[in-house]
Amino acid sequence: MAQVAAASARTSSSSSSSSVPPSSAGRPKFAATPSTVPLVNVCADIARRVDSYLVTTPASESPDAAGLRQATKDRIRESLSVISEALKRYSIDELAISFNGGKDCLVMLVLLLASLHYHSSQFPPQKIHTVYVHSLNAFPEVDAFVNDCVALYSLDLIRLPTPMKAAFQKFLDAKPHVKAIMVGTRRTDPNGAELTYFDETDHGWPKFMRVHPVIDWHYAEVWHFLRELEIKYCILYDLGYTSLGGTTDTYPNPALRMDTGGDSTGEQTFMPAYALVDGNKERWGRTK
Repeated sequence: MAQVAAASARTSSSSSSSSVPPSSAGRPKFAATPSTVPLVNVCADIARRVDSYLVTTPASESPDAAGLRQATKDRIRESLSVISEALKRYSIDELAISFNGGKDCLVMLVLLLASLHYHSSQFPPQKIHTVYVHSLNAFPEVDAFVNDCVALYSLDLIRLPTPMKAAFQKFLDAKPHVKAIMVGTRRTDPNGAELTYFDETDHGWPKFMRVHPVIDWHYAEVWHFLRELEIKYCILYDLGYTSLGGTTDTYPNPALRMDTGGDSTGEQTFMPAYALVDGNKERWGRTK
């Protein structure tokens, strides 16, 4: 399933970036690659990878690595249980996902695809209702990655600009049958600390059930999962970005700056996002 594999979409960690978002001309290009793989096959392939990961225990692994692997397996099982419960409560046509190309909602999407395979007798795979609420200053690389996911994973995607509340209202106006939206919020995100797996909207938001399958994932577990399963992710993460917003408020994480004096042009270089050791520094590259 080369079309679904991740390796071709990632750059090496030697890619360069400055401490401010480079110009569009200076950033690597990431072209969407149309897929001809049926969604049922994509779901089966993703489920195979998840199943293989869950039963694999390397013969030789450091205690820290083994601990991370076990924690990630626990998170996977928790998330699959949440998604399974959502599929009991709602039909696939009543479910949607909020997807902005970031690492957390990518984990959520991958596990939903695996779940659709596990529940294929009840929910034959079909295009997934998706809302992409984008910054008015979105990175071209993020837009391109979202385009690629639309092709790879058969997303029925509607793009809407911020603000978030108005965007969700427009999405629900266009998809009035949708009753629940899966969101890739994690406990450490702003306003994420008190969330549960299922939370009704409130405070004047359009009415729907928010489903949070990855709420309890940690930063290291997210990257371990994506890299172990070889899931394609946005190229900006290989340039030192650890949390993605817009071009005016998102920068390579200073905690990943390499003390090498810069590349051949004198620009600073950064390690990839998965090299960040302290997950508490995940948003150090964000101004909001």
